[in-house]
Amino acid sequence: MSTANLIRAERIKLLSTRAPWWCAAIAVVLAIGYTALFFGLVPLEGQATVASTQTASNLGRTVVLVLAILAAATEFNWGTMKLTFQAVPSRVPALVAKGVVVGVFSGLIGLLVGFCSWGIAYLVKPAADLGLHSGADWRAVAGQGLTFLLTGLLGVGLGLLFRSPAFALGFALAWTQVIEGLVILIPRVGDDIYQWMPFFAANQFSGPDLTVSMLKLDPPLGPWGYLAYFGGICVIVYAIALMITHRRDA
Repeated sequence: MSTANLIRAERIKLLSTRAPWWCAAIAVVLAIGYTALFFGLVPLEGQATVASTQTASNLGRTVVLVLAILAAATEFNWGTMKLTFQAVPSRVPALVAKGVVVGVFSGLIGLLVGFCSWGIAYLVKPAADLGLHSGADWRAVAGQGLTFLLTGLLGVGLGLLFRSPAFALGFALAWTQVIEGLVILIPRVGDDIYQWMPFFAANQFSGPDLTVSMLKLDPPLGPWGYLAYFGGICVIVYAIALMITHRRDA
C-alpha cells in the first residue's frame, strides 16, 4: 500500500467519526470562553499582552491529547488495528501515517485555538496593544499549531503504548492535571524540577506564562529551547511506541 493510500485511510478513520470534531469544538470553545473571562477581569490595559491571550491554550492541548490517545488506543479495542496490520504487515508505515494525520489535525486545532483566543481578547480589550507587531507576537499565536501538533504525536504514542483508552487517559490526565502541579510543592527543588515538566515547557513557547510571574521563576531555556525540549519528549515517546508496537501482537 502506498504512502498516499495509508494517509488517506488514516484520514478516513479519524474524521469519519464524531469524536474528533467534538474534541476540536471543545478545545476551541474552552479557549475562547476562558480567554474572554480572563481578559474581562484584567483591570488595566497595560496588563494585556499577546502572549497572555494564550493563557487557555493548555486547556486545548489537554483536549487534543485526549483526542490523539483515543485515535490510537480505541483501534485495539475495536479490532481495526489488527486489520490495519494485516493490510500493512511491516506496521511502521501505517503507524507513521496515523501520527502524521493526527498530528496535522491537532496542529490545525492549535491554529484555531491560537487565533480565536487572540481574536476574542482583542474584542474584549480593544484599547490594549494586542497587535501582532513582532516575531514573538506571531510565535505566541501561530506557534500553538506546533505545540498542538507535537501534543497530538505524544497522544498517539501513549495510545499505542497503553493500548487501553482508560489506562492511557488516566495516565495522561493525572500527569497534566495533578502531577505537574504537585511537583512544585516539593521543598527546595520543586521549582527547579517544575521548569523541566513537559507541558510547562510547551506553555513557554508562547512566552512566559502566569506561573512564571507568580512564582518568580527564571526559566533555564528560551521559547525555542523549550519547544525543542517538548518536541524531543514527544518524538521519543512516539518512537518508543512505534518500536514496541512493531514487535507486539495486535
